[in-house]
Amino acid sequence: MSTAPESPMKVLVYSDDANTRAQIRLAVGRRPAADLPRVEFVEVATQPAVVKRLDEGDIDVLVVDGEAQPAGGLGVCRQAKDEVYDCPPVLAIIARRDDGWLATWSRADAVVGLPIDPMGLATAVAGLMRRRAENRLPAL
Repeated sequence: MSTAPESPMKVLVYSDDANTRAQIRLAVGRRPAADLPRVEFVEVATQPAVVKRLDEGDIDVLVVDGEAQPAGGLGVCRQAKDEVYDCPPVLAIIARRDDGWLATWSRADAVVGLPIDPMGLATAVAGLMRRRAENRLPAL
C-alpha cells in the first residue's frame, strides 16, 4: 500500500520552447518519487501566464527555463519571489555554470544545468515537492 497522498501536486513549467517543456515533463515523470503524489503539469510560454497561474494559488512547484525569451526564467523567478504570497519553491534551469550567480540573485530554491539530466531534475523537483507539502501556508 502506498503512503503517497492521492491528490496530485501541480508543477508549473515556464519556457517559451515547447521542446524544453517536453524535456522537463518527461524527466520529472508522473511521480518523481514513491512517497509523493502524482504530478499534474501546467505549461506556460509567457511571463504574464506565469503571473496569472501563480495568482490562482494552486501551484506547488515552479520550474523556470533561464533561457526563455523575451522574459528570462531567472527574472520571472525573482518577480515571483518578490510578489507572490506563499510563492511555491522554484527550480531554475540554467545553460551556463557561470549563470549560477544570477540564479542566486533570482532566489531560486534549486538549480540544475543544461543539458537536462533526468535523474537530477526529478530528484530536485521531488525535493521541492516535499518542501512544499511541509511548508504550505494557509490561503488568505
